[in-house]
Amino acid sequence: MVGCWFFTSGPVSLSAKIERKGYCNGEAIPIYAEIENCSSRLIVPKAAIFQTQTYLASGRTKSVRHMVANVRGNHIASGGTDTWNGKTLKIPPVTPSILDCCIIRVDYSLAVYIHIPGAKKLMLELPLVIGTIPFNGFGSRNSSIASQFSMDMSWLTLTLPEQPEAPPNYADIVSEEEFCRHVPPYPQPPEGEGEACCPVFACIQEFRFQPPPLYSEIDPHPTDVEETQPVSFIL
Repeated sequence: MVGCWFFTSGPVSLSAKIERKGYCNGEAIPIYAEIENCSSRLIVPKAAIFQTQTYLASGRTKSVRHMVANVRGNHIASGGTDTWNGKTLKIPPVTPSILDCCIIRVDYSLAVYIHIPGAKKLMLELPLVIGTIPFNGFGSRNSSIASQFSMDMSWLTLTLPEQPEAPPNYADIVSEEEFCRHVPPYPQPPEGEGEACCPVFACIQEFRFQPPPLYSEIDPHPTDVEETQPVSFIL
């Protein structure tokens, strides 16, 4: 309630939330808030990140608190409302949170507050943890590492078939044009000799695609005309 005792001008309400508690440097915090101004004053909603440094030594404690980043909303007149649907506040380069040290402690908090002229601020403070490993959408860091490991080792699931297939026959993949280019046409047998020549022709067709000869069987320097060497006899 804005005012004091009987001189109240109406209530001002604030509701705010964030998606998670942990963030890293450079990330933007989306803020969701609802502000309602039923007072007679002009109010201004704001949000800020505060850093609190606590020093412990010789049984004494000293705390230092300062603002590291802030954002400002629009003015809300009397009887008006405003909604923040993911208004972002970027985290500047700051020291990560220190929560497990016995001599120094560094805490962060996100404060969503309303500046009301002539009245105390209406503030909601949400705790923050500034870390070093960005959030990747999984439930925890361990589950993220396990998921990444399973993706990297997914190639192990590719197994060979139980019975590998035999390679195709060379004669089956050679086209008719290729066959005609490399195999000379055979002369047609005369009439009456077809039956006698058929077995021979079938035998030739069966071995038309023989493997190449060994290297030792090929003349490295072939010549069209045989060279004749003179031969002399001594009697």
